[in-house]
Amino acid sequence: MKWFLSLLLLANVTMADYTAKPLDKKLFDSKIKIIDIRTPGEWRNTGLVKGSIPIKFFDERGNYDLEAFLNRLNKNIKEGERFAIICATGNRTKILGTHLGQKMGYNVINLQGGIQWAIAKKIPIEPYTPKS
Repeated sequence: MKWFLSLLLLANVTMADYTAKPLDKKLFDSKIKIIDIRTPGEWRNTGLVKGSIPIKFFDERGNYDLEAFLNRLNKNIKEGERFAIICATGNRTKILGTHLGQKMGYNVINLQGGIQWAIAKKIPIEPYTPKS
């Protein structure tokens, strides 16, 4: 029984993955969940990749609340589900994605180039409308 539990634990760890790539039409069309970790001000300024889920990670001062972020993330992502994260240029998502994928066992894609890349590549963008 002990070996079986060890095997299950190892399987969960090896299923985790972190990759980095720019958002392209093929990835967008795959309907992968995209978590936008920017601030509400940034969301209002540029809009969001169509269908993405806004969950702020860093605030305007660079502070963050990992527990609050994970709580919201886990309400939107099923255990083991592959998802992508996006910020303005890919710098913040590189930091967070590495931690989520390599340290916490999530299957995450860091969208390199961020929203700026998505806009330049004409990925559909929609206005941000806050939920009450």
